[in-house]
Amino acid sequence: MSKKVLLLCGDFTEDYETMVPFQALSMLGYQVDAVCPDKKAGDTVATAVHDFLGEQTYTELRGHNFALTADFDGVKTEDYAGLFITGGRAPEYIRLNARVIEIVQAFFAAGKPVAAICHGPQVLTAAGVLKGYRATCYPAVGPDITVAGGEYVEVPVDQAVVDRNLVTSPAWPGNTAICREFAKLMGAKFEV
Repeated sequence: MSKKVLLLCGDFTEDYETMVPFQALSMLGYQVDAVCPDKKAGDTVATAVHDFLGEQTYTELRGHNFALTADFDGVKTEDYAGLFITGGRAPEYIRLNARVIEIVQAFFAAGKPVAAICHGPQVLTAAGVLKGYRATCYPAVGPDITVAGGEYVEVPVDQAVVDRNLVTSPAWPGNTAICREFAKLMGAKFEV
């Protein structure tokens, strides 16, 4: 039986930061259960595509409908080898869900691998799990990491930061790095 990964997302999750990890981890043989609070398998979440088109911050365009593969209410953290938290706007509101916070805290308490990309660390800060961790994120979320007791690390947008069981990346150009490092934390071996 393949290892299971819990992919936590919500409406207006960033398209690339959801679909690419879902597909890449599935390709590696993991069973990826994509969930969203208050939704079931077969429901969809709307995605958003974020890009820089000359304004001071990113532009948000409507992306795809991403199909969830498991029921949020049925999540048992002990069934999963790792947790992947997507970015976009979803983290700012799913962190208000008490069960989301419990899930994140359970993964950290068990020392299981956790990945969070772009705005995903907002969920980690709300869960109170970043004290003493080095992490990166979309730069506007950096102060949140610092206030939560973590150390914000600025890295190129296509890189990832690993600290113990946690891997983070600033945005979707870092999908390759975050997926590779997350899979390594779960025991995958890569040969080139």
